Amino acid sequence: SYCGWNGVVCDDDKEHVKGLHLANNGLSGRLSERIGDLTFIEVLDLSDNDIKGSIPTEIGQLSELTYLRLSYNAFTGTAECLEELTKLQLLHLNSNRITEMPNMTQFNKNENMKSAFVTDCGVPSAFNEAPKCE
Repeated sequence: SYCGWNGVVCDDDKEHVKGLHLANNGLSGRLSERIGDLTFIEVLDLSDNDIKGSIPTEIGQLSELTYLRLSYNAFTGTAECLEELTKLQLLHLNSNRITEMPNMTQFNKNENMKSAFVTDCGVPSAFNEAPKCE
């Protein structure tokens, strides 16, 4: 069963994936849109890998997601799809090449939000000039 795989956390009945803890695991390639099939997932940590391409919009459909760490990869494009994740308590996107960040107003309204490290002021990034950090 996939529930016994390294980094995979399942619910008590071993029916649904609740977490993927795959930080610093040597992963490379692209993140499949099939990530959207993990509808019960609460924690997704893919930080410190070599994942390229855009963040699949299907991530925005993971309504139970509370922790999302995609930092230190090579993601490109936009991250607007993450605005739909109303239960997020932690969001780390730093050290990617994302050109358009999610609107943080929604996250500011979330009283459970513990951490939002979204940009590292453009290093490394696709920006010609570092974005203004407020």
